[in-house]
Amino acid sequence: MRMKYTFVFTLLILAAVAGIASAQNAEAEAGAGGAGTITDASWIAIAAGLSMAGAAIGSGIAISATGTAATGATAEKPEVFGRVLIFVALAEAVAIYGLLIAFMLWTKIRV
Repeated sequence: MRMKYTFVFTLLILAAVAGIASAQNAEAEAGAGGAGTITDASWIAIAAGLSMAGAAIGSGIAISATGTAATGATAEKPEVFGRVLIFVALAEAVAIYGLLIAFMLWTKIRV
């Protein structure tokens, strides 16, 4: 199970590095002030995407763990449903926080 999480985080890091490398390559090819120059807006867009992707992956991992435990606990004692639902909702909130940060970053972009 831990190997799967390591693989997912490795892919996330490789995607980030590839995006930064291609942005630097495009900036070098465009020269100073040319068409297609990478600006601050480009870096903000990359940061917004990474914040949303990281939050969604983290939330998915948390929901898989808490959802499984919540299902087992509810099957044994149905009266604990309300308590375990709170833990699953807290795990889902991580994705909402990532979306909020992505929107906050996105509003900083001026075209």
